[in-house]
Amino acid sequence: MNLTVLSFIGFTLFVAGYAWLKTRKENLDSEDGYFLGGRSLTGIVIAGSMIMTNISTEHLVGMNGSSYKNGFVIVAWEVTSALALIVAALYFVPRYLKMGLTTIPQYLENRFDAGIRSMVAFFLLVSFAITLLPIVLYTGAINIESLFNVSAVLNVSQEQGLWYTVLAVGGIGSIYAIFGGLKAVAVSDTINGYGLLLAGLMVPLIALFMIGDGNPLLGMEKVFEHSPEKFNVVGAKDSVLPFSTLFTGLVINQLYFWCMNQTIVQRALGAKNLKEAQKGLLYTGVLKLLVPFIIVLPGVIGYYYFGDSLYDQQDMVYPELVKKVLPAGLTGVFAAVIMGAVLSTFNSVLNSASTIFSIDIYKRLIKPGASSRQLVRAGKLSATALAITSILAAPMVANAPEGLFQLLQQLNGIFFIPIASIMLAGFFTKWVTPLAAKVALVTGLAFYVFTTFLLDIDIHFVHIWGIEFLLNVVIMFLVSYFRPLHVPASVPSLESIIPTTRWKHARLLSAILVIITVAIYILLGTI
Repeated sequence: MNLTVLSFIGFTLFVAGYAWLKTRKENLDSEDGYFLGGRSLTGIVIAGSMIMTNISTEHLVGMNGSSYKNGFVIVAWEVTSALALIVAALYFVPRYLKMGLTTIPQYLENRFDAGIRSMVAFFLLVSFAITLLPIVLYTGAINIESLFNVSAVLNVSQEQGLWYTVLAVGGIGSIYAIFGGLKAVAVSDTINGYGLLLAGLMVPLIALFMIGDGNPLLGMEKVFEHSPEKFNVVGAKDSVLPFSTLFTGLVINQLYFWCMNQTIVQRALGAKNLKEAQKGLLYTGVLKLLVPFIIVLPGVIGYYYFGDSLYDQQDMVYPELVKKVLPAGLTGVFAAVIMGAVLSTFNSVLNSASTIFSIDIYKRLIKPGASSRQLVRAGKLSATALAITSILAAPMVANAPEGLFQLLQQLNGIFFIPIASIMLAGFFTKWVTPLAAKVALVTGLAFYVFTTFLLDIDIHFVHIWGIEFLLNVVIMFLVSYFRPLHVPASVPSLESIIPTTRWKHARLLSAILVIITVAIYILLGTI
């Protein structure tokens, strides 16, 4: 245990020290300095920060728990992300950078009006507080409590141990986000991101070595022969993620998450130029194709080891597998990477939330003449409030029936799909009116809540996303038809703050990502 704790502390201090050294001279009193890292981020840093903002313990714990129970069908959440990242790199982010945006709601005001900007900003802050942040904290606490047996060390119940761990992780993550700004978050994410890839790959690799008596290929063969059905990526109609969902709501969700989601896109908005932004997005696409080896395969290996014994506790599969296969010294480093994964997502969301509050709410509605220093102070206060709220809400997400990752996706649909609908309408039409966007936003949100959480409808929630999107399109068409614009809408053309020359290899790498994604489904879909 001492070796585990020492290696954990050592790696954690190394990340903190490196982040401080890299950002100690940054100007954190300006808007760009605090919220966008001084618009100085490179492709490598953007990719590391994006992958760590996306991949946290809700993936390590939640998706491995889901793959233990459902197999490789859930890989769709990851591999289809590469396709959405291509769209972000080639279409959306170049336009954002040319507009000089700091937040996504700014675009909505440029295209529609100030009212829709305020509505979306409010919805995003609520979604951060009640969905993503509590689940990230709770899944992180599960891992840390399990690896260090916090409850036994403190001589308290497991529930109390989890609560204390949530407080500790939330407190440390808040310090990063509130005092360091985006640059500190991005730099620490880069180390943790590539550390997660190495440490995360280590878990299944060591497990396969053990299962195959020193031969990982033989180990994989044994795991496959034990339960070949777990390796099929094509989900049946009654599975946790039917194959048909890839062509309905999942498309809209992925486009929103990687092309319009403030928490993700903010990293690209902080790029030093368009080339680095496109590199970062497409490098992230490459990493997303490696991620299933970290957050899907271990769950299937867990089924080989544990059988059905953890079916009612699927979110404990990954922590138990880690303890089973990793030696003590590596367990501490791995725990530090887990901590980094939690912190990176937590502080990234806090940073994005403070950006939205300061730029889209405080500056517009509370104090229009606020200075840069006042905006930064408002961002820090809002991040503090959101951190406290999410820490208090974290224990409430325990014991989700279909696992924490599935719960997160269901909750995300409340806000993601309505916002995606109006964003896409803004980009691809000139006739959708501000009133139509507002009506669709509220109607879509209400429709999803009723059909998913209040009514017993035998339709997969991802299909409901697709239905909701079509409903929103129809509503926007009807409202705009009966209350049309007198002049077609246009978005003001602004002079870009940074160079906008495209990366010459962007299309080639995009084509390679498409080929690999299709190949995965062709090869594994026949099992």
